[in-house]
Amino acid sequence: MVTVALSRVQFGETNEDIRTVQKALIARGHPIPDGPTGFFGEQTKAAYRAEQRAQGFTGHDADGTPGCASLTTLSHHAHFDVDCAHAVPAGGNGRLTLGQVTYRDPKDEFGEAAMRSYAQKACQLTGMDEKFGVPALVTIVGRESAYNHPKYRVNLNDVNARGPKVADGHPQNCSRGATQCIPTTFAAYHQAGTATTPYDVVADMCATINYVRDRYHVDRAGTNFAARVQQADPHRPPRGY
Repeated sequence: MVTVALSRVQFGETNEDIRTVQKALIARGHPIPDGPTGFFGEQTKAAYRAEQRAQGFTGHDADGTPGCASLTTLSHHAHFDVDCAHAVPAGGNGRLTLGQVTYRDPKDEFGEAAMRSYAQKACQLTGMDEKFGVPALVTIVGRESAYNHPKYRVNLNDVNARGPKVADGHPQNCSRGATQCIPTTFAAYHQAGTATTPYDVVADMCATINYVRDRYHVDRAGTNFAARVQQADPHRPPRGY
């Protein structure tokens, strides 16, 4: 099976990995007028943006720039493997297949104080400075799940609520956990050594840290976490991330 490296599928580049992705995009119904040339230009970016939207991504997550989660989902349709090794920050190294994600809810605590404690552990595991990571994560979970309240641990109403039902009885692609992470994103950015269910708060937060480092270029210490991710900034209105 062909393996596509995310690090090679970049705007302005020309290579066979891009050609493979272009063929997959065209097969998914996203036209590239010049065809699968192997060059990642504006046509391919527009096609990739359409694919991201088809997967349920919105806003900055649907800007036509490939990320590990969207490319992995595309690969499931086109039958190629994805190598995100050079895209996920050092320290993650725990990428799962979608089939390895589990859906048991360990019934972790909820509330702001509990979230601070979980966030500290997530920062320690991922090497993020707690001074920046903890308030950013707590802000996210407050907005996304009311601090992991049982009522809001799975979202059955947004565009992600689709796919076959899985072990928790809900559609596979539903956003889950304290940070409301979809399973494909959780799998792509999973932190080695943490639980395989997005309902586990520490595992969920770790995946979120790895995701924002890759997607929003948050630095390793997290000094620009709130600046780069509006949903993590208590001084700005909520915004999906």
